[in-house]
Amino acid sequence: MSGTSTIGEAAIQAGCKYYFGYPITPQNALPEYMAQRLSEVPGGVFLQAESEIAAINMLLGASVAGARAMTSSSSPGISLKQEGISYMAGQELPAVIVNVMRGGPGLGTIYPAQSDYFQSTRGGGHGDYRTVVLAPDSVQELADMTALAFDLADNYRTPVIVLADGVLAQMMEPVRIPSRKRKKLPAKNYILTGAKGRPSRIIHSFTMDPKEQEDHNWKLVRKYKQIEQREVRYESFLLEDAEMVVVAYGTAARIAKGAIKRLRKENLKVGMIRPITLWPFPTKIIQETVKYIHDFFVFEMSAGQMIEDVRLSLEGKGRIHFYGRPGGVIPAPVELYRIISRHYYQSKRKKGR
Repeated sequence: MSGTSTIGEAAIQAGCKYYFGYPITPQNALPEYMAQRLSEVPGGVFLQAESEIAAINMLLGASVAGARAMTSSSSPGISLKQEGISYMAGQELPAVIVNVMRGGPGLGTIYPAQSDYFQSTRGGGHGDYRTVVLAPDSVQELADMTALAFDLADNYRTPVIVLADGVLAQMMEPVRIPSRKRKKLPAKNYILTGAKGRPSRIIHSFTMDPKEQEDHNWKLVRKYKQIEQREVRYESFLLEDAEMVVVAYGTAARIAKGAIKRLRKENLKVGMIRPITLWPFPTKIIQETVKYIHDFFVFEMSAGQMIEDVRLSLEGKGRIHFYGRPGGVIPAPVELYRIISRHYYQSKRKKGR
């Protein structure tokens, strides 16, 4: 299946019955898939909203009513959704938001990039909040991470972002879709379904009481700390004897893995740490690795955004090398192989001194 079809089918199998979206390249094949498939699902609703702002607020409304619901967009469209995402974080409402990234600020370009790292991992909107950010690197992981996103959203009552790009969205690979029967959906004792026979409930994100707002913000912080303790995910690749570690995610990690295999054939000892959760970021494995490996090579299809989290994780230890291709250029593994090998030998020479 293609990446977009996989996201859609995995969402439906995870119990998603409601999709609200608006067209924007390169994610358009996802709402197209959902329009067709949800018509076959009993009670399924596909709605093309009049704007991204309308779509995110429809998602909020469906979540308030207890539904598993999803929206998707690409970079400029996600910017328009940020206010609604902030509202859902403040109201502690679960939701899944898929971002198929494109390159550059403004309208930029429709080509694949990883330019939305800051937007996704720093909350994106106003207020003290975080969103869980999942970064698959294959069509199979798109299926697995989409299913996981709905579970995390419900378990922690928080918006979850699945971060992909045009390469992952459009490529086709063999995939096994997780079954809907794998897990019973959690009870939701906070939703608004009518108050007959019980006290009324209120879901809001506004208060005139500063102390009440502060207490709520600290409650969110405690939840985010739980997520940081429990939900970090990453892949390590050939770290055992490595002398340099590449840190890359998503499509960039696929490219990096091809480059590393080529480097290994020449006995250049390079490994990789691939963050799967961009937030919470896998800080601990980087802190453990820098005890015996001192060179970290950050590769992104951007001008360099994840490099800040790597630097924070290192806490002043080790050396950081960087290579980026912003704007939609997709480098081949051989290009990255040449860049890494140059930095590898330069680092060797410095150690020799």
